[in-house]
Amino acid sequence: MIHAGHVTLLEKAKALGDILVVGLNSDASVRRLKGPLRPIAPQADRGKVVAALSPVDYVVFFDEDTPYELIARLRPDVLVKGGDYAIDQMVGRDLVKKAVRIPLVKGRSTSTMIEKILKAYGGAKK
Repeated sequence: MIHAGHVTLLEKAKALGDILVVGLNSDASVRRLKGPLRPIAPQADRGKVVAALSPVDYVVFFDEDTPYELIARLRPDVLVKGGDYAIDQMVGRDLVKKAVRIPLVKGRSTSTMIEKILKAYGGAKK
């Protein structure tokens, strides 16, 4: 579920380099990390939506729980994560010239969106 926080993060990430490659968790990876009800949309759909965003040049899926192997293969100059990660928590920071945290947009998250939808329609939480 793409929201304004994602778009802002991608715009700021693109401004840090020439090419923006977005690594997305595969469906299997998302299920392992987020539980059996996730992802909300299948990876082909998620990839198509992210690839259509103007800051994004390439989308690559990874099946592991972290993108370390992907980062090792791509060897980007800059690694970007949202502000909910401390620099020392950024997987792959040892493989890049620069690791950057971009502050989150307050009140914008997929979990918040899901909670609002469930609340609006009387559904139970996770």
